Amino acid sequence: MAANTFGGLEFLSSAVVLLDRNLAILYLNPAAEQLFEVSRNHVARLPIAQALFGAEALAATARHALNVQSGFLEHEVLIGGGHHPSLQLSCTITPVDFECAALLLEFRPLSQTLKIAREERVIHDQQLNRQLIRNLAHEIRNPLGGIKGAAQLLERELDRKALHEYTQVIVKESDRLQALMDRLVAPPRPFVPGAVNIHEVLERARSLILAEFPNGIRVERDYDLSLPELTGDREQLIQSVLNIVRNAAQALNGAGLIRLRSRIARQITIAKRRFRLALTIEISDNGPGIAADLKDRIFFPLVSGREGGTGLGLMLAQDFVHQHRGMIEFDSEQGRTRFSLSLPIISSEYLTQEQRNTT
Repeated sequence: MAANTFGGLEFLSSAVVLLDRNLAILYLNPAAEQLFEVSRNHVARLPIAQALFGAEALAATARHALNVQSGFLEHEVLIGGGHHPSLQLSCTITPVDFECAALLLEFRPLSQTLKIAREERVIHDQQLNRQLIRNLAHEIRNPLGGIKGAAQLLERELDRKALHEYTQVIVKESDRLQALMDRLVAPPRPFVPGAVNIHEVLERARSLILAEFPNGIRVERDYDLSLPELTGDREQLIQSVLNIVRNAAQALNGAGLIRLRSRIARQITIAKRRFRLALTIEISDNGPGIAADLKDRIFFPLVSGREGGTGLGLMLAQDFVHQHRGMIEFDSEQGRTRFSLSLPIISSEYLTQEQRNTT
């Protein structure tokens, strides 16, 4: 349908999409073309669930709005995923009766305020959880030592050698738990800032993972080689990336695809702080995805979706990235999980001062 038919929508700053009764797209205004990075001519007459990746749930709500002839406001709509950018939007759905149009969908990105509030909550929760787990670890260490000592004394008093097997289980499990407690209460490694080439960090993590999983893991690279150097702690950044890549390889059970991607981001805001430039690192895999009941707790210590996992890898990765004034975000569904690291490009003096302020 010609754009001039809906000329009044052409100059709106919000993204508007018109659908017919079959939920096929009749029209997108220029703001919608820019938001979804599609041409109206390319998606015209396509069902919205087919034209916009990940819009199946939105299509179901639109169908319901059409059936009951009532408007709806969806506060959080996720469009995109896979190889498409993920967009978190609010959407107002309004039944209309104009020409062939049956529904008007108006999209707005979630406010920057909401994004900032989420980032601040993540940082606060991470600091609180780390302190709580350290306190808990201190409380566990003393009785744990007593249990091990009692088992060793008991072993000396047992005449039947066959019973020593049980006391050895107690001793070995006590040692394993003691090692875990030591990791939880260990003081953080001193922050050592310097010039870092992020691609050297990614390549180091890639080589280590391919050595650890030599037969089934493939690692694809999509690097922007024009990226500038970053001021940061090289070893912390390697450990952060390696922990995430290793989690991906373990989720794939040692067989699957991991993608590493680097890009520049301009004028980015992280927890109320505006940075002119930042590096964004994406680590994605084609595994089973993160279980829904773990998504809100994935960065918490001792939370793991893998049997035998300690749940410390992602917590440490988040801690290290926060020390670089950065942020880790993720989105996950069946067949695709993606972690995004945003690392601002800032001076060594600024970063060192920030470290003093947070210690």
